Amino acid sequence: MKLFQHPDLDPLLFGSPLRRPGVAKLVVAFLALLLLVALAMALLTFATMGRDGTTVFAKALAASSALSLLPLSVLWWLDRRERESPWLFAIAFLWGGVIAAWLSMPLNTLILIGIDQWVAHNPQVKAVLGADASRMIGAPIAAPLVEETAKGVGLVLLFLLLRAEFDNMRDGLVYGGLVGAGFNWVESALYIAQGYEQFGDAPWGLQLGARYALFGLGGHVLFSGLFGALLGLARQMRSGWRYIVPLAGLVLAMAAHAVNNVLPLVGTLIQGAAGTPPPQTIEPPPPVGFAEAWLSASVLNLIVFLPFVLLIAWMLLKSGRSEREAIRSELATEPSDIVTADEMAAIERDGAFRTRRIDRLRPKQSAGLVRLQHELAFRKRRERLRGRDPEDDALIARWREEIRRARRNLADPSQ
Repeated sequence: MKLFQHPDLDPLLFGSPLRRPGVAKLVVAFLALLLLVALAMALLTFATMGRDGTTVFAKALAASSALSLLPLSVLWWLDRRERESPWLFAIAFLWGGVIAAWLSMPLNTLILIGIDQWVAHNPQVKAVLGADASRMIGAPIAAPLVEETAKGVGLVLLFLLLRAEFDNMRDGLVYGGLVGAGFNWVESALYIAQGYEQFGDAPWGLQLGARYALFGLGGHVLFSGLFGALLGLARQMRSGWRYIVPLAGLVLAMAAHAVNNVLPLVGTLIQGAAGTPPPQTIEPPPPVGFAEAWLSASVLNLIVFLPFVLLIAWMLLKSGRSEREAIRSELATEPSDIVTADEMAAIERDGAFRTRRIDRLRPKQSAGLVRLQHELAFRKRRERLRGRDPEDDALIARWREEIRRARRNLADPSQ
């Protein structure tokens, strides 16, 4: 396919299998098929909802879009040292919202139907758990398996097809977070619309407050971030463990998701042990405001997901140190037309929360030059990890030329 051969795509597709026409055609056909299935599922869902339910979904999606801006901003900031293309950000987000969310629905439903039939043949289960027994049992099984796999497929495709843009643990964490944010964006609206369809009243505050707890960085952002981060870690490894680490990341994502979904089951069992009988009808959720739902869900998430939150925090600290070390060591050997002495001094002072600038009077051009220098450093580091000589790499030569061009533009006041 000629589109993928365009020179402007060299930085994005350098070394990508998409440069091979046969692979490109296969990937495009696969994505087109997934889009068609997702579109069919969306249309079927809207037809089932009817006009009123679809209207509620549209309004909920608008609210979810506004709330998604905060986690997206955080992920954008985390990626500041090696800023990816906005198009790539959008692709990762939309995989979660357009592909993974809609494709998960029929698979989740099939598993839940099977569990519902099992519960029907085991009435003692319903006697213990109440009318909502099937959902309590099915949610910790179906959703982690189906949804984490659907989101994970997108991350694996990015990992395999865009190798030049998936360098390390920080990249994986950001891409995973984006896919999770996209999934949460659509799923939040779906749950609000389904609540309206089931009970006649849309649970705006409960769903939006709970699903955007921890400033939108919990839930699916956390789950997919775990898998993405360990995918990125595998990219940095040379030992045989690099084949095991991604699988461990997927298991971690599924485990965190299962812990989240098993809470209603655990709560019902605890109440039953205390002598409180389970409800025999499925009752509407309590009328909870956004602030109350957000605060209570945030506190609960911090408690329940504390090991996973601490792991993510450790990953962020480690990846930040690794990025700064790579930038310092790889740029230290560059000539002055690539990195000046003053710029190298600023690199040495760079900290966890600081982002250096070369010319603060021209922030856009300055940021562009800094980004190119970082791209050069990370590419050199990756080539070394693969046992290759960076001086033989065509993309490294291109980054140096881009840096020289950016420096000329920065020095020209008319630019």
